Amino acid sequence: MANLKGGKLILGVEDDGSITGLTKSSAQCERWVMDTVFGRYISPPIIPYYEEVQTEQGIVAVISIDEGTTKPYAVLQNQRPDIYIRIGSTNQLASREQIIRLAQESGIIHPETLPVSGAIYTEIDKGLFLDYYNKNYGEELRPKESKIIIEKLLQLDLLVHTNSSGDVCSIAGQILFGKNPGRFLHQSGFRIIHYPGIDAEINALSDETLNGCVAQLTDASGEVIIPGLISRVILHLQEILSNEEIASDNVTRQRSWIYPPEIIRELVVNATIHRDYTKANQNRIEIFSDRIEIISFGNLPNTLTIEKIKAGQQYPRNPILIKVAKDYGFIDN
Repeated sequence: MANLKGGKLILGVEDDGSITGLTKSSAQCERWVMDTVFGRYISPPIIPYYEEVQTEQGIVAVISIDEGTTKPYAVLQNQRPDIYIRIGSTNQLASREQIIRLAQESGIIHPETLPVSGAIYTEIDKGLFLDYYNKNYGEELRPKESKIIIEKLLQLDLLVHTNSSGDVCSIAGQILFGKNPGRFLHQSGFRIIHYPGIDAEINALSDETLNGCVAQLTDASGEVIIPGLISRVILHLQEILSNEEIASDNVTRQRSWIYPPEIIRELVVNATIHRDYTKANQNRIEIFSDRIEIISFGNLPNTLTIEKIKAGQQYPRNPILIKVAKDYGFIDN
């Protein structure tokens, strides 16, 4: 219950709803619940609210448990912690993905900081990182200062120190500044499929996979010299989702988007920055004659619901990606 939305435990009531009352004295029952069950067998500790209700059939104990703030909670048994979640009227051992999600909800981990096996420090594009860092942090790092650069990457959680492999890239490090993210994270990038009609079919007009890091190189005026993944995806979509027409001067030609480019840009940014990179699937953009479908993997992060989003609540799944995307101007708010 603490791993989900909380709930109440009632002692002295049978499964069929009949009231039999407590078999222990009130003092013994409360001591057993608070000191033994919750104090000894649950980690991290939970302090429930214990109360008793007098009925004609006997005393009933009601134990109220709020949703926990330090998930996941485990039962200590057989010298190991077992993490359970409540599904309907049953308790089930949590799966690996459910445990990760519980840890996300309590803020213990953000998946973007997980290490990427095999992606050592040299898999970071040093030039792109230095260009970004020097423009946004008011310092002047030089390419030869490898030790200092590594320290900065570790401080920004773009590198993670591991006991077995030393300093390796985090998921955020690869997505933002990796030389070839698709080599280590097959779920990075986009597959863009253009169909001639309103249904998916074998004979697509085009089927392209675009990969690479989000970071891009700009000049002093902010003009993009080397585009990153988001810019490359938008340029590719512009070729498909725009028409060439004669400008008002009747001489030059210009391209006119079929869809508002601000919306296309927002959707591509969201699919890149807010997706769950623990999922093994690659983002897809499917273009039909009457619509576009963008598939970005992962449930709503943590405790968010559609209703909470409409009310203005936010909970960032990938705060590092969000920070860098803001610095590049991909995100305004």
